[in-house]
Amino acid sequence: MRLSYSAVTPKRIYQNRRCFLATLAALAASPALCGTKLAGVTATPFGADEKPTPYKTITSYNNFYEFGSAKDDPADNAANFVTTPWSIRIEGDVGKPLTLDLDQIMKLAPLEERIYRHRCVEGWSIVVPWIGYSLSALLKQAEPTGKAKFVAFQSYYDRKQMPHAAGLQFPYVEGLRLDEAMNPLALLCVGLYGETLPNQNGAPLRIVLPWKYGFKSIKSIVKIKLQEQMPPTTWNLANPGAYGFYSNVNPAADPWRSQKEERRLGEFAKRETVIFNGYIKEVASMYAGMDLKKNY
Repeated sequence: MRLSYSAVTPKRIYQNRRCFLATLAALAASPALCGTKLAGVTATPFGADEKPTPYKTITSYNNFYEFGSAKDDPADNAANFVTTPWSIRIEGDVGKPLTLDLDQIMKLAPLEERIYRHRCVEGWSIVVPWIGYSLSALLKQAEPTGKAKFVAFQSYYDRKQMPHAAGLQFPYVEGLRLDEAMNPLALLCVGLYGETLPNQNGAPLRIVLPWKYGFKSIKSIVKIKLQEQMPPTTWNLANPGAYGFYSNVNPAADPWRSQKEERRLGEFAKRETVIFNGYIKEVASMYAGMDLKKNY
């Protein structure tokens, strides 16, 4: 059974919602768009039949190293992060290079709620009611050429806005094979729990890849480049042995600690980790014949 939108979203979130696009211009002078209700969210065939993790947990326990390395740093340090105006540049091996602002991006496809499992390589997990649409809808606008085999992503970085950034080389970069990026499960995310993304969760837009470890789901994106060669990725540059390019959830892999079990935030007991985080049907065909331990 799929959980309905009203069944999983607290009443305070989904009642009396306002139209996001109608209020976008009025919010242009504000530090951030987080907290704005998203209207017109549709049902979707994608999603986990599980109870979402409470909003407070999702927004107070975060990895976002541009705003600090402790779990509660992003919520504290990203409060005044300026996310308007915002645009994304799409370039590289495309027939139609584009620069799109947030208003244009929001209009590309109907918004959907997708209740996805999210697994961190650190051994914890959550379930999040994300809002967005398939990343493929955005990438198709740029008309990828036959040379495009990979997609490179880059996060926003400004030392003035992110004085607590530490531990990594910035700006944060990530990458996917083109077929991974075009998989319907790959989500271009603009919100969670019925509202626009909080700053600490990657405002104003991010990628969500539920079959991969969380660090692959890059936040606060400003540039996308389609290219022939595999792009560098931030955590792989920091520690190649522990953070592979693919980083699919795999209980048999052991990059730097056992991945056989995980702890759902808010629960005491651990649970077994499932290959591809449970999204076998949707993604396994992309890795047919690959050694998923070697190609971590």
